[in-house]
Amino acid sequence: MEEKDVGKLIQTSAEVHEASALPCARVVHTAPDAPRTAEMQPLPDSVAAQPIEEKSPAQWAYERLILYIRNFEEQLDDEHEVAMGFVGGDTGVLRIEGLGYFDPDIITFYGAGEDGVRMQLIQHVSQLSVMLRAMPKAPEVQEPRRIGFRLVSALERDKQADG
Repeated sequence: MEEKDVGKLIQTSAEVHEASALPCARVVHTAPDAPRTAEMQPLPDSVAAQPIEEKSPAQWAYERLILYIRNFEEQLDDEHEVAMGFVGGDTGVLRIEGLGYFDPDIITFYGAGEDGVRMQLIQHVSQLSVMLRAMPKAPEVQEPRRIGFRLVSALERDKQADG
């Protein structure tokens, strides 16, 4: 190994600590022109600013769900909104209107079913399994509602208030 290569293997303790705090994400697709995914995008400052080890499992799951929802919505046309299909059950689809967490380990989805009936899913992070679906926007709504943008904005406001 050449001397210049050895230098690349040596890290300061600060670099090792920083690398351990950064999340690792990866995605591979069969199609070279596959849409950009949440794993491919940099974390917003509001998410990256707080070290992972200081976050509860609920907060960390909440923040990453927001990134997945925002990315999914970016690929929708103006006739569709994001909804959530339930995995492993026959309870239908929830049009996502809100997302929350309760430390240390609960994630909550708020919304309405396809029939307009109010729904709420309360889930432990160890059981988290979410399928995002495109659902036609409600006929009475002129523009599709984009919850992902609002969720990211809320993260940024919360970070500014804390900071």
